[in-house]
Parts: sequence; structure tokens; C-alpha cells
Amino acid sequence: DLGPYLSMLPPFNSFDVLSSTDFFSDDALDMLQSPQIKEETLARREKTIARFTRDIKPMMEISSNMYKWADGNKITEKHLRWAVWLVTSRVLTVQGEAGTGESYRLMIPLIDMCNHDRESAHVLTGRAVPGGTLKVLAGKTVEIGEQINIVYGGGVSGNDRFIQDYGFLDSFCMGKADEITAKIFLGKTRIVEGSGAKHGRPMLMPEDERIRALNALDETTLEEDESLLMS
Repeated sequence: DLGPYLSMLPPFNSFDVLSSTDFFSDDALDMLQSPQIKEETLARREKTIARFTRDIKPMMEISSNMYKWADGNKITEKHLRWAVWLVTSRVLTVQGEAGTGESYRLMIPLIDMCNHDRESAHVLTGRAVPGGTLKVLAGKTVEIGEQINIVYGGGVSGNDRFIQDYGFLDSFCMGKADEITAKIFLGKTRIVEGSGAKHGRPMLMPEDERIRALNALDETTLEEDESLLMS
């Protein structure tokens, strides 16, 4: 029975869902001042629209009862976008067979119930080992009723990924997630997930893309950004 598991997933149009860039307006995407995030977000959205137009809309035209939401309203592209985001926010990247250099994004129920905490003592192991077994290893005694958190992205993903995949910004460890994103823009660390990781393989951001990212950030000053956030 998947009922208890499904009941814990973020509902359609809930705050958790709308915090992801997949549901940002164009103006909100522009305010991020990250052309790479905006382009990746819009590319996902275009794929969802194409899938809805190709596979779902024709069936709805054949039968109005074919696809309906729980409240009886018609299914829209936004419902499909929500479903896609649910999968994106819960999958794990794991390594394929040894020697292939391939990786796969898999849904693994129960592990996806662990929230993110960069300071957590608990560790998710096995995802970076070809043919490994995924385990959450307790780094300290777990008390009854205590939440078990892990570090998302293997500790090497920054806020450029978190805002897209999960709809939050990581503020743990004195801005460590921002530091990771900054190093990506400076070519000092590799992109491990998303469209920048070609075929699932970590890649440095190309120089022209780094320049474009930094130029976009230079469009406003730090003081202007802080003033806007406080308004």
C-alpha cells in the first residue's frame, strides 16, 4: 500500500512545490541573475509542455473523463510539471557498472524521506561506488522520534542545484553551498548534477559560460541585492 508514502509528498501548488524554479515566473527567474539556471529550468518546462501536448491532451479530447484531478477539475500542464518535479526532487544519482563511467538517477523510496542537513552526522553511502549498496549509516545514536537527515548532493552540490531540484537555499556551514556554486563559476570545481554534467559525468563549466554567469551577477551590486531582499 503506497498510501502512507504518497500522503507525505508535497501537495500540488503547496509552498514546497512553488519554491522550485520550475514554478517561477519569468521575472522571478531573471531576478536570480543566473542564465544557466533560467535556461535549464525553461528547457525542463518545454519538455513537460511537449509531453503534455503529445500524450495527455489528445486523450483528454477523446474522453473528458480520461484525466481528472482529485477535485474533478481537468488535468493541466502544471499538474504534469508538479509530477515531474516530485520525481526530480526525490531521485538519487548512483554509479553504474565499474568501468563504464555511467550514472543513473533512480527513485528509492524511504531514503527520499530524509531531509537535508549539511551538518548531519548521518551519511548516505554507496551511491558513488560502482555496484555499491545504498545505506544510511548512523553517525550518532538516534533517539526515538528523532529526524534522520543526510547531506544532499553528496556534499558537493551548491545552491544552484538546490533551488532547482528542491526549492530551498542551503544556509548550513557558513555558506558552504554558496561557496560551491562560486567555485563552479570560477572553474575551480566540477558540476556534478544537472545539464552541466554531460551524460552524468562531472564537468567543469566552460570558460564562456563562466564569463556569462559572472557578468549576469555583476548587473547589480551586493547592496542593491540586499535592499531588494529586505523590501
